[in-house]
Amino acid sequence: MTIDAFIDALPKVELHVHLVGSASVPTVQELSRRHPGSEVPTSEEELRRFYTFRDFPHFAQVYRAVNRLVREPEDVATLVLGLARDLAAQGGRYAELQVTPYAHHVVGLPMREVTQALDLAARRSLDEHGVEMAYIFDIPGEYGEEAARITVEHALQEPPTALVGFGIGGIEQERPKYRDAYRDAFSAARAAGLHSVPHGGEMSGPETIWEVIEGLGAERIGHGINCLSDDRLVAYLRETQLPLDVCPTSNVCTGQIAAIGDHPLPRMLEEGLYVTLNSDDPPMFATTLAEEYRVAAEVFGFGRKELAQLARNGVQASYLAEERKQALLSEIDDLLTQTSRGRQTP
Repeated sequence: MTIDAFIDALPKVELHVHLVGSASVPTVQELSRRHPGSEVPTSEEELRRFYTFRDFPHFAQVYRAVNRLVREPEDVATLVLGLARDLAAQGGRYAELQVTPYAHHVVGLPMREVTQALDLAARRSLDEHGVEMAYIFDIPGEYGEEAARITVEHALQEPPTALVGFGIGGIEQERPKYRDAYRDAFSAARAAGLHSVPHGGEMSGPETIWEVIEGLGAERIGHGINCLSDDRLVAYLRETQLPLDVCPTSNVCTGQIAAIGDHPLPRMLEEGLYVTLNSDDPPMFATTLAEEYRVAAEVFGFGRKELAQLARNGVQASYLAEERKQALLSEIDDLLTQTSRGRQTP
């Protein structure tokens, strides 16, 4: 079995992917036709150029433009089902999809209708594509107290059945001015039993990672790539094995890392940190979850054993039911054993 075939066969989970950012070119074209007159291009060639980002603020601007195409409950369900279809084609079995309720609120979608669309799409994702969907509600960090309030109200008052976590994303440098509001929102969400899964250390330094740990009670951190400049933080992450959801191609496309060969993922693993591999906003970055595993193989030199361990890390760090975790872990181990025996056969 070639390394490509191994990656294709490897059961995978996606722990860091955004609802709007998961929209493939065909899905965006469908939404554009459904809602004509937007600034989002309708041709494939123009759309791919539209997805060429100068920096993170430009990426955020494009992301908001695509989000404005999501105007009806049917649009929300279309996005979820599109991701399920795409994941199924690359060995994806489960995803924790990051949804930003505030983005739907500002275009006038009622909480209940968004939740009904998410529930319907989760059922259809499993029935039609064999992909189990869970949801994480996240606050867009640059929008302050109103965004925090709307997000936590939706999470507590009208949650989808598969809601498992509460997060925060967006531009990290804007968060300190709203620190107390974000801490209060996370405190309420955690008290209601939701897991804390904030972004941190993607576009700012270790101070943001410390804040999500100490102020937001992080149980898993999105990105965390800038942890390595703080020895005390590295020691803490190594000791606690707090998972970091790493998205290499995303970090290059948004200008956080100069080139893929410079990505700190290999060093993070050498330091004994707990890392999962994810795609973030795959069509916007011309990647897929499977492609991130190929990058790990081709750029970082990871072999089957290392790739299987990354897949295992994702399963173990997920909020899947324990029996489902064990079943997927067994599948990963069986695949690795079979391919190892095949390579040893004369």
